[in-house]
Amino acid sequence: MRIHKGDTVQVLSGKNRGKSGEVIRALPKENKVIVAGVNIAKRHQRALRATMQAGIIDKDMPLPVSAVALVCKKDGATRAAYRVEDDGKKRRVCAKCGGDL
Repeated sequence: MRIHKGDTVQVLSGKNRGKSGEVIRALPKENKVIVAGVNIAKRHQRALRATMQAGIIDKDMPLPVSAVALVCKKDGATRAAYRVEDDGKKRRVCAKCGGDL
């Protein structure tokens, strides 16, 4: 999976198409990501402890990783490519301009 926690992504398809946000959590086993402020669902919450409030809460739900694209500062929505540096480290770069992501 080429999208990691902390990346800025843009939604390509679905009811949230066009929205962008930061990846809060990546779920590589399920091939999904959770993006802040995108794909929000209402969930009923029970008060488990004395200090926890019960009621209806907004929860960020996972999106398929194929429905989002990385955002390059220069080019916008793009794919990630890899470049191997001289010291042997592998870096993610923008597939359009070649800049670091």
